[in-house]
Amino acid sequence: MKGFFSRDYEPVVTVDPGETAVFHSLNARWQWDAEDEAPKPEHAGHALYGPIEVRGARAGGTLAVHIEEVTPRPWGVTFAPEVKLMWTLEDETWVSERGARVPAAPFLGVIGMPPPEPGEHPTGPPRKWGGNIDCKLLVAGTTLYLPIPVDGALLLAGDGHGAQGDGEVSGTAIECPLDRAQLTFELSDVELRSPIARCGDAWVTFGFDEDLGAAAEQCMATMLDLMERELDLDRNHALALASVGVDLAVTQIVNGSKGVHAILRDGAFR
Repeated sequence: MKGFFSRDYEPVVTVDPGETAVFHSLNARWQWDAEDEAPKPEHAGHALYGPIEVRGARAGGTLAVHIEEVTPRPWGVTFAPEVKLMWTLEDETWVSERGARVPAAPFLGVIGMPPPEPGEHPTGPPRKWGGNIDCKLLVAGTTLYLPIPVDGALLLAGDGHGAQGDGEVSGTAIECPLDRAQLTFELSDVELRSPIARCGDAWVTFGFDEDLGAAAEQCMATMLDLMERELDLDRNHALALASVGVDLAVTQIVNGSKGVHAILRDGAFR
């Protein structure tokens, strides 16, 4: 497990495009069982599997990450000031020790690649190459497209979330270790300024910045790129339609760089 992003790490596995990586993951506090004392290394961030090297991936290209499976272990925890709320997974529902019930919707909080600069970089803030995106829409069955910053991609992933609301306002979701995660990798010729995802019947674009407004502008610039490409529109026409049929949501406000995502549903402009 790695607690940082770095282009200098040796890959733990190398895959060809079309191949799959399968792994398990500790939770964000480096725990496997609820009783574990957190063995988190000093200064480390999230416990991440990888790096996963993808043959043929080149800086400046685009990596498609197909999220095939995210299976949590049957416990999780959420923190807020003076609160540590434990959860147990019962079938498809998370049940808190205080009786709250939340539908399970597990996903990987972190999927990303290292900055191109040398050295170790924190896992907390999301970047244009992915990372700690913390978007609840990235469940199994979705595909995340990321700009590639370094040859080989060197992707890391982890930070299991059992369920989360948009915003992640306490700083934590239902933080859970994962019994199994499965990702399949492809190379794409789509040019990106920031990540996009295909989630069910919708396209989703992302923006990250310390300023929430700047994050919104970034994700909308990427959305307009997508609408020009997918709907064969000129940019001003795309902007007019986006104001009518594209929804903005706050992904998270707690990771240093805040996140905003834009959602374009299929058939929005019949």
